[in-house]
Amino acid sequence: MNAHDLARWTRFATKGGIGRCTAVVDCVAQEMGEDLMFLKDDEITVLMQLPEEGFYLGHCEGVVGRFSAKDVRFHGKLKKPVITKRTSDVDCGRRAECTHKFG
Repeated sequence: MNAHDLARWTRFATKGGIGRCTAVVDCVAQEMGEDLMFLKDDEITVLMQLPEEGFYLGHCEGVVGRFSAKDVRFHGKLKKPVITKRTSDVDCGRRAECTHKFG
């Protein structure tokens, strides 16, 4: 994950993501840089559901990574993700068809 994406996910986590869950087991990352590592009873902010069945992207102790739903207990129903326009799209006064040339 590049620095820009990490910063974006971290900001989303501070806003609560799409929900929260608590780890029910200790989980050691199997693939460094992708998997989230956490200890039993750690609270994880859920950022998004991944296409891979039963896996989510989460934030715990300043780290972003994927985790399995079988290793956590969710705190209620997860929110549906909201897609928002990027600032650059809004500044153009159009949707994604913005054709301004820069440089």
